[in-house]
Amino acid sequence: MEGDHLSSATTGLKAKMVVDKAFKIAEIDPRIYGSFVEHLGRAVYGGIYEVAHPAADTYGFRNDVKTLIQELNVPIIRYPGGNFVSGYNWEDGVGPLADRPKRLELAWRTIEPNEVGTNEFARWAKEVGSEVMMAVNLGTRGVDAARNLLEYCNHPGGSYWSDLRRSHGYEEPHKIKTWCLGNEMDGPWQIGQKTAQEYGRIAYETAKAMRLVDPTIELVSCGSSSTAMPTFPEWEAITLDHTYEVADYVSLHQYYGNRDHDSANFLARSMDMEHFIRTVASTCDYVKAKKRSKKTMYLSFDEWNVWYHSNDTDAKIDPWTIGPPQLEDVYNFEDALLVGSMLITMLRHADRVKMACLAQLVNVIAPIMTENGGRAWRQTIFFPYLHASRYGRGESLLPIVDSPKYDAQDYTDVPYLDSAVVYRAEEEELTIFAVNRHLDEALELQCDVRGFEDYRVIEHIVLEHEDLKAVNTAELESVKPHSRGGAECRDGFVHARLSKASWNVIRLKKA
Repeated sequence: MEGDHLSSATTGLKAKMVVDKAFKIAEIDPRIYGSFVEHLGRAVYGGIYEVAHPAADTYGFRNDVKTLIQELNVPIIRYPGGNFVSGYNWEDGVGPLADRPKRLELAWRTIEPNEVGTNEFARWAKEVGSEVMMAVNLGTRGVDAARNLLEYCNHPGGSYWSDLRRSHGYEEPHKIKTWCLGNEMDGPWQIGQKTAQEYGRIAYETAKAMRLVDPTIELVSCGSSSTAMPTFPEWEAITLDHTYEVADYVSLHQYYGNRDHDSANFLARSMDMEHFIRTVASTCDYVKAKKRSKKTMYLSFDEWNVWYHSNDTDAKIDPWTIGPPQLEDVYNFEDALLVGSMLITMLRHADRVKMACLAQLVNVIAPIMTENGGRAWRQTIFFPYLHASRYGRGESLLPIVDSPKYDAQDYTDVPYLDSAVVYRAEEEELTIFAVNRHLDEALELQCDVRGFEDYRVIEHIVLEHEDLKAVNTAELESVKPHSRGGAECRDGFVHARLSKASWNVIRLKKA
């Protein structure tokens, strides 16, 4: 039955929506569909890089993995961490392989062989069609290491660090535009944890020095590690008091889980994400007002995903090995639905969220999984990410929604219909992304698109499954989308039946 449009009795559950070109939120920055590769678990070693694999290229990077990443069209990838970066000496990862040291990696208690470093990753990212979002170590290091790394990466030549890069075989600079000023520096798990004042000062001084090396870069100030931190959102208010005029973005990190197996509550968690975005944006605007600034601070949601399946397994992993199977969540169908709603949430805030990184890309809480020496495959969450990246580029429009609602354990007035709309004027295309959160009933959607004269439905993609806990494996892709959704456009109205617990992509184009 997988792939068939699942039947459900007509229930009378109805939602209405109005979409108009005038309801513009903002142009969507493509970097909202970014991802993240950290030196953690099998993300690098056994993930993107495996020298002995039959599909490895001449540099040791897996072509089968590369093909899946290219399918997703990932515009930017954050690197090398994450918690890893707060103890990382970037110099260990450049130069001849034979001279690179093996280090105790303290964030995840593994051995880091340093076979992949700055140059290898920058070259690989270019091959998969992505920019690099580089993070600098503000845990054990600071201004000096950051400015030197920037000089190594971006300066054309004629200086010590740029000439060292050239001697390593990279004549042309990498021209990395986006840089993160540390990672989760308020977290007690972080190597070199800082108070808000301590972080604000070192981030400001680091940013000042880096901008002297390359004034064209963009900088991300480190936000609080999550909404659960006792310092949130005071951390943002204090740190941005230092970094507001030197940074372009502030980071947000958030993961969700369903440990209590309450699916209705789980699918409502994107409402928490909505509240998070609004709180950080308002804190930024408070600092803006306090400083009498004309500058608007944008948001980089550079870690987000579902993460909870692997917690118990990770506690049993022996330390000090290379590339152990850490954080290898096997995602089920309901995880894909929440990932879809999280993407929808960011699209509705495209005026402030300009970058985002699904954490992470391969093996580690990732849409792509691999076997060492074997196959690579798509997890359930691959598909909403793919559809959003493929069809969610253009202008984000604000849908006016009238939906039935429900109350969950932690949330009240949760709309069964969760939706975002993207308009591509040049291509004359309109895309409606919609999640039906109802676990038992289909939702009849009527969408007013009279402002889009002569538009017709060209495709209705659906991701659905009878089993919320269904997963994909190397042998069987049981959760996968089909294009038999059945949406129609008649007299300026889209009529669509959204199956129970489903992700929908309704695409319209001018006739």
